[in-house]
Amino acid sequence: MSAAAEQGRICALAAKGQRDLQRQAARYPDLFSGRPFDAALYSNIALAIAFGAPWCTPEQLRVTNRAVLWGFALDWQVDYLAKSRADVDRVVSGALAVAEGASPDADDPLGRLLAELRDELATTPAFAELRDTWRGAVRRTVTAMAREWDWKTARETAGAPLPGLAEYLDNADNLACTVVNVVHWISTGDAETHRHLDRLVAASDGVQRVLRLVNDLATHERDLRWGDLNALLLVADRAEVDQRIVELVERCTDLLTPLAATCPLQAAYLSRQIGFSSGFYRSTDFWGER
Repeated sequence: MSAAAEQGRICALAAKGQRDLQRQAARYPDLFSGRPFDAALYSNIALAIAFGAPWCTPEQLRVTNRAVLWGFALDWQVDYLAKSRADVDRVVSGALAVAEGASPDADDPLGRLLAELRDELATTPAFAELRDTWRGAVRRTVTAMAREWDWKTARETAGAPLPGLAEYLDNADNLACTVVNVVHWISTGDAETHRHLDRLVAASDGVQRVLRLVNDLATHERDLRWGDLNALLLVADRAEVDQRIVELVERCTDLLTPLAATCPLQAAYLSRQIGFSSGFYRSTDFWGER
């Protein structure tokens, strides 16, 4: 009974997060009017964050949830709406300018969403000291998404070869996992968390690679329909991806074990991300249908 009660509490935490995400999305209809942005997507985001950090309050998780929402909006703008490299460059330059502190253009809803996130983060006392870490995470994310757009476009227009699996994993920031984790740690972490933020980011990058591959195994058929890259397109045998996941999880364990002594909640947060995604992607996906 106690386990069920705890699961119910986490689901309630997610329900409150979902309602906030839906209200936030309604404020940006230019970003979230596409069919894949359905109610289940907002629910899935809120569930993933609630199960990752069930010790937090809804108020603490609001900015983390909204960071995930920005990541999905960014992905949609670059992967599916951009028709030229100039379109991609506008998205990237707009995000980088906002990360540097600029006011977004009035006709840039994605920039306004990021600026709102930035300004909420700025109310956290630690942000002044850790802002460069956040800026770097934003830069890595938008750059990785642009790089994947280049790979896909070169293949479609010129028959260029796809990257190898190692290069593909080096670009795992396109998943927008670490940038969300940085937001979470800046906004909710204690002094010890902030002191070890560089080590946490390194561990998050390892987790991000695991989640990239777990996601790809689950979404292969959808990625084929949507024209997305997928790790299974880069290898001759799925077993190679399965083996790489095993190796990456072992590496994550090596990184998280010492962190558990200094930042136990944050190490658990990363470990729970792997566990949640491994179970979630067995049956479903975040996106709705196009």
